[in-house]
Amino acid sequence: MKVCIAGNRGGHIGCVLNGLEQLTDVKLAGLCAVAEEDKITGIQDWCDKNGHTPEIFDDYKEMLDVVKPDILVIVGPFQLHAEMCVEAFGRKIHVFCEKPAAITLESLAEIKEAHAKTDVHFATFMGSRYNPAFFTAKRLIEDGQIGTVRLLEARKSYKLGTRAPYYHQRETYGGTIAWVGIHAIDWVYWLSGESFVSTSALQSSLYNREHGTLEVTASCQYQMTNEVVASVAIDYLRPANATTHGDNTILVVGTDGVITVDERGLHLTNAENNGTEPLEVACDKQIFVDFVTHLQGKTKAHIGAMDVFDVTEACLLAQKSADTGGILETFER
Repeated sequence: MKVCIAGNRGGHIGCVLNGLEQLTDVKLAGLCAVAEEDKITGIQDWCDKNGHTPEIFDDYKEMLDVVKPDILVIVGPFQLHAEMCVEAFGRKIHVFCEKPAAITLESLAEIKEAHAKTDVHFATFMGSRYNPAFFTAKRLIEDGQIGTVRLLEARKSYKLGTRAPYYHQRETYGGTIAWVGIHAIDWVYWLSGESFVSTSALQSSLYNREHGTLEVTASCQYQMTNEVVASVAIDYLRPANATTHGDNTILVVGTDGVITVDERGLHLTNAENNGTEPLEVACDKQIFVDFVTHLQGKTKAHIGAMDVFDVTEACLLAQKSADTGGILETFER
C-alpha cells in the first residue's frame, strides 16, 4: 500500500509517521511541500531513519498522477484542504486530512459532493478519540455507567506562543472555532452520540498579541437531538509555564452519573463510584493505523466521513454565528 503526504502544517504529522512505524506493509512513496513555508525536511529525515524512499514533488497533483497512491495525507495550507480532498476523491484515493477539512461552508459542500461520487474512506486528524482517557470515557458511556447523556461542557485551551502569519487572517486560518474548537466540538458529538440541531457562538480577538484577526476566546452553545445541551469554551490563553500545550477538559452529565476528563485524569461519579480517585484508562488503537487497517478490512474505522462532515459543519456554523454576533444558526436535516 502506497501513501503520499502533501504539506507539513499544523504540527500533527507525527501521528502519521508513528503509525507508519507500525505498518510494515505500507510505504511512504511521495512527498510534496505544497507551500514554501511548509518544510518537509523533518519528514525526509524520518524517512532516512525508517527506510522509506519517497519521490519528492513540487506539485501535489503531479504527485497523485505519477505515484497513484492508495492514501493521500493532507497537511497543506488550511485553505487548500477542501480542494486537495476533491482532487483525491476524483482519483479514487483515500484521504486522511488535517482538521478542519474545510474552512468555509461552501468548500465543505464541495467536499461532500465529491465524496458522494466515490466510496473512498475519509477521516481527519481528530486524535482526541484515541486519547486513553477520552477513549475510556466513551466506553463507560456506552456501558451505561452514567445513564442517558443530558448535558456536556467542554473546554479546549492552547498556548498562543508566536503563530505563523497564516494564522493572522481568516482567509488562510479559518478561525479559532474551526482550528482549536473542533476537538472539543467533536467530543460533545462523539461522547453524546447525538446530532447537532442548532448553535450560537461568540468570540473575541482582543489581547491576541499582534496576531492579526486571530480570535483568542470563543464560546459555542449547541442544541442537540433529544434535547441534549452542550457548551464549548475555546481559548489561546493557556499560560506559557503550563506543563502541557493544551488543556482538554470535558464534563458529561447523565441521568445516573457524571464523567469528567481533565488534567487530573478520568473521574466517574455514580451509584458505585464517588469520583474521588481517577480510573485506569487505556486505548488499544493508533489513529493512522486505525485508518489503514480499516482499508485492509481488518477493523472498523473509529472515524469516518460522516463524522468529518457533521463536526466540520458544527464548527463552521458556530463560526458563522460568532461572526454575526451570536445569531442562532440551524443545521439542515
